[in-house]
Amino acid sequence: MLTNVIPKTRSELTLPGLEAAVGNTPLLPLQRLGADLSPDVQVYAKAEWFNPGGSIKDRPAFNILRTALERGELEGGKRFLDSTSGNMGISYATFAAALGIPLTLAIPSSASPERFAILQALGAELKLSDPLESSDGAIHLAQQIYAVDPQRYYYANQYQNDANWQAHYLGTGPEIWHQTGGQVTHFVCGLGTTGTFTGVGRYLAEQNPDIRLISMQPDSAFHGLEGLKHLETAAVPGIYDDSLPDWQLTVSTETAQEMTLRLAREEGLFVGVSSGAAAVAALNIARGLDEGIVVTVFPDAGYKYLSERFWESA
Repeated sequence: MLTNVIPKTRSELTLPGLEAAVGNTPLLPLQRLGADLSPDVQVYAKAEWFNPGGSIKDRPAFNILRTALERGELEGGKRFLDSTSGNMGISYATFAAALGIPLTLAIPSSASPERFAILQALGAELKLSDPLESSDGAIHLAQQIYAVDPQRYYYANQYQNDANWQAHYLGTGPEIWHQTGGQVTHFVCGLGTTGTFTGVGRYLAEQNPDIRLISMQPDSAFHGLEGLKHLETAAVPGIYDDSLPDWQLTVSTETAQEMTLRLAREEGLFVGVSSGAAAVAALNIARGLDEGIVVTVFPDAGYKYLSERFWESA
């Protein structure tokens, strides 16, 4: 029997304020969209918009900030610096505001207006990168900013920072294991920084080597799946463990957008486009099974995507 009650770790019990609300997100079934599956197959998604900053990025953002503070990396009034395509920046800004840490973010100028509005409301200093270079352009800009004045900044570099995947190894992975009572058979996850897939994948593989780990990414270099990377044409994150995937899937932008609308209108789940892509991949895996429990991750809600045209579809 599945349960949404997760035993709290000692560190979670001692965290003050806003940080204590990170993690322990619900595991929700896909009911109507999974109606055509075998009776012994179930698909579940972690509802990561329940985090205080509104996305799964709260987990690594807080862990990276906490690790930097514990190591004294921010002493002397250094500014916290990193690149972002949106969600990670919002999570950084949420906790930086709560902790009184000055924050500078490199972000593509093509990020959605909703993201810019939230980041400005939270007080982040924004440096805009070339929209044609996507998240890789923001990475390069952050590196340039740091190189010019390394004494002023602590550069977190989420794509190379072990505290990223460790947040999921210590949190998201154990939650999925406990919520399914150890019955999860397949884990499906999109690749962006790759921290979620790497951390959860390593944890689940240790619990049961028979669990299949399936990575998902956009089907082309030019895509509209915010937060996901087409690794064949993008800079591969240093934290990515390419030995983990048992299978690799690709999803088109159009298919993900169609599924995002279906999730809203058939499941009542108002989520972002990367969640739609995750649902496509998870359901494709589930349709090939006679029995099993397929778990995926829905990184955020749909509020930051309302300016996109696909919502207008009939």
